[in-house]
Amino acid sequence: MEQTFTPRPSRRRRRSGRWMSRLIVLAALAWIAYSVVLVYNHWQENLPNKEHVPFVYDGIEQPIYYQGQLYSLSARGQGDALQLPLDFVREYIDPYLTYEEESHSVILTTKDRVIRFKTEQLTAYMNEQPFDLEYPVEVVDEIVYMPIAPLLDFYGIRIMQDETTGVVHVMKQGDAVQWGIAVPGEDMETIAVRTAPTIKAEIYADLRMGEELMLWGEEQGWYIVQLTNGILGYARKQDVQLSKIDQVPMEPKTVPNVPWQPLGGKVNLTWEHVTAYGKTNTSAIGDMPGLNVVSPTWFHLKDGKGNLTNLADPAYMSWAHDRGYQVWALFSNNFDPDITTEALASYDTRMHMIKQLLSFAELYNLQGINIDFENVYLKDKDKLTQFVRELTPLAHEQGLVISIDVTVRGGSEMWSLFLDRKALGEIVDYMILMGYDEHWASSPAAGSVASLSWAEKGIRDIIAYDEVPASKMILGVPFYTRLWAEEVVDGKVKVSSRALYMSGAQKIIADRGLTPVFDEKTGQNYVSYEEDGITYKMWIEDEVSMRARAEIVKRLDLAGIASWRRGFETPNIWEVIEDVLKVRPE
Repeated sequence: MEQTFTPRPSRRRRRSGRWMSRLIVLAALAWIAYSVVLVYNHWQENLPNKEHVPFVYDGIEQPIYYQGQLYSLSARGQGDALQLPLDFVREYIDPYLTYEEESHSVILTTKDRVIRFKTEQLTAYMNEQPFDLEYPVEVVDEIVYMPIAPLLDFYGIRIMQDETTGVVHVMKQGDAVQWGIAVPGEDMETIAVRTAPTIKAEIYADLRMGEELMLWGEEQGWYIVQLTNGILGYARKQDVQLSKIDQVPMEPKTVPNVPWQPLGGKVNLTWEHVTAYGKTNTSAIGDMPGLNVVSPTWFHLKDGKGNLTNLADPAYMSWAHDRGYQVWALFSNNFDPDITTEALASYDTRMHMIKQLLSFAELYNLQGINIDFENVYLKDKDKLTQFVRELTPLAHEQGLVISIDVTVRGGSEMWSLFLDRKALGEIVDYMILMGYDEHWASSPAAGSVASLSWAEKGIRDIIAYDEVPASKMILGVPFYTRLWAEEVVDGKVKVSSRALYMSGAQKIIADRGLTPVFDEKTGQNYVSYEEDGITYKMWIEDEVSMRARAEIVKRLDLAGIASWRRGFETPNIWEVIEDVLKVRPE
């Protein structure tokens, strides 16, 4: 009988099988551990942070917020005694609100009112009439604080103040706030307002169902929210339900002042140059068809205290009114920069000038005031604007038209740069561009008093860059020309000039038998001649140039034309201007 032999596994194979089993077990255990870690980490990632931290107001004792933005200075007081820093009001509500340290006054101007608040005083003045305040303007640690009552009255702002923290929220007319309410999910009693748009961020506050919060935007799927107590943070969109939109209504706008305008036509003004009282011989003035406004140079700044020189002539007034002319008396600073600085420096001296002008206007039955400040330091730019801002509402109260004379943009500080044309254009009824002196008496080179392209560019630049509407702009034109003399002295050309009336220029042309030629570059007739080794040049003001200037007014639809000055013109010039500007029936 045969026996069957079954070989035994070798020791090496038995060991290999055991190690394989162990590796499989270890791999399974590792996979289980890894899965547990993944589950744990996922759980951790979705576990909201429950740590609470206090909200910090950057060390400000009584914070002020505007549209969720914290202001750098603190408010003062509670309720009716609340005060806001003047700088905050200027930044967010009225940039023209002014504090004048010289007179310890805050000056507020509107279209029809000038209000003055003196620090520490309970009496304020509106259009120079007193009224009582419950709380005064105060200066604390060099910060000017405004009481809330006049801000509510004059600006229509809305104030929300938290009773517990004193935090102030300010809204101005037209501002809107989207509100929401807290809506906790199932098994939740509160929602969290966090420091960042993530559930891992710390918590500033917990809100219960229905508690209100302001919404200022979104970030990464979270709302930027704020509580009335000032806390500003983030809430999940799913935890907030939009509720109301709160908007501060716009107050009905006051009826804007509508300045006088000639019926169906343009303003046609001429300046009457007056050097002494009673020196205007009206009997020698001929007809001026189309003219509707005269501006006699009657009032001038006398000294730094704001006293004025008065050259007004009642006989001239009667003459003007008999002919149906409006009278807009000119007020100049005497072209003296030093007394101008002193007179503009304080509310008291500015108001002293204003009161005199308004008294003169009533006494002489004026219809307007034309402001002509020239040769002014650049440092007085804002003060001049403030003077006009204070004068205009009071002048309008008397039915007066306020106009101001300006130069073209650019140039020197004291000739042009001191004029804030944009701000002035928002205040005055008319702005008159003195469209002459492109080349002036002592100009280093001979040239036109006002080339047509230069004058038109001057108007267009103010309309475009200073945003003064064409309906307010009046083009000033010259009734004079200059006779230029060019003489070679020591190898160099010496240039001099003298001003001529229109008739004086025509006399030179006739006496010398000259034939004017049209200069395309300037848009004017031009002559030149030599005499005794001197070359004379003249860019002529005549019916050709004046018709072209009036056409600029018509083409740009400006408010009108103004001429410097009456008496320099030839009689036919009035008919030329009238012919261009008059409204013809269709």
